Amino acid sequence: MRVTFLGTGGAIPTTERNTSALMLRREGERLLFDCGEGTQRQMMRFGTGFAVSHVFLTHLHGDHVLGLPGLCQTLDFNDREAPLVIHVPQGTGCDVRRLVEATGTSPSYPVGIEEVGPGETALDGDGYAVRAFAVDHRTTAVGYALVEAERKGRFDRQRAEELGVPEGPKFSRLHGGERVELDDGRVVEPGQVVGPPRPGRRVVYTGDTRPAASVVEAAADADLLIHDATFAGDRAERAAHTGHSTATQAAEIARRAGARRLALTHVSSRYAGGGAERLEREARETFDGEAVLPDDGRAIEVPYPDAE
Repeated sequence: MRVTFLGTGGAIPTTERNTSALMLRREGERLLFDCGEGTQRQMMRFGTGFAVSHVFLTHLHGDHVLGLPGLCQTLDFNDREAPLVIHVPQGTGCDVRRLVEATGTSPSYPVGIEEVGPGETALDGDGYAVRAFAVDHRTTAVGYALVEAERKGRFDRQRAEELGVPEGPKFSRLHGGERVELDDGRVVEPGQVVGPPRPGRRVVYTGDTRPAASVVEAAADADLLIHDATFAGDRAERAAHTGHSTATQAAEIARRAGARRLALTHVSSRYAGGGAERLEREARETFDGEAVLPDDGRAIEVPYPDAE
């Protein structure tokens, strides 16, 4: 699983940071979260490709959605035929439909717009789900958590051989949860040769939000939490007023959630020109795990929790 940060800036793009967007690639499937102005160019610049199957919008502020009409038009110019599904907060579907058709035309490929509220599953994929959760912004908004299903336990080949299980189909049947009978009549149960289920991965993206208990819950034991960190600590009052978080507040949420890694995003343009490093420093003072402030184009690999 790989997360590519296409836009890490706040409301106003700078020469260093574009507005909000990130691409998550999982086993060949590409999921786009938010689509700020210029996202399609960032996709070309950083080589993510355009084979997007689903777009997840956290809310309808311009720095999160103004790239959508252009992206949809480019997909049309590229003779796309596959459907595109856009997931949006409850009650915003009509506005997003008008945005997609802003030029007065509709894409020639099917575009589905599906509303989702906190606690609901936006996408039930193959071996994973994308679930919406509540955030605290100044408009209708949700965050999204990609949660993988548990994986099979490890197959103990050596133990299976010791029990007399012949290599071949019976290995697969045992790993799949079936008991098998050997030629001598003995029965081997899956639990004798298969370890406990192993956890999948969890990636959580807040979009814009003040610190919220709902985010702590959604990000519990997350492998990667991508959290609003618009301001440094001396701008906490401004963050609260505008519906955002400071880097320290993002780090505190990550600490409370038990997240393994924290990525800070939605950086205010006031920190352009080299001032953003203080956000990363402030987060690291609070969060004991890995805290990073990605530049546009940075890709973060998300390994399985039990990866050796």
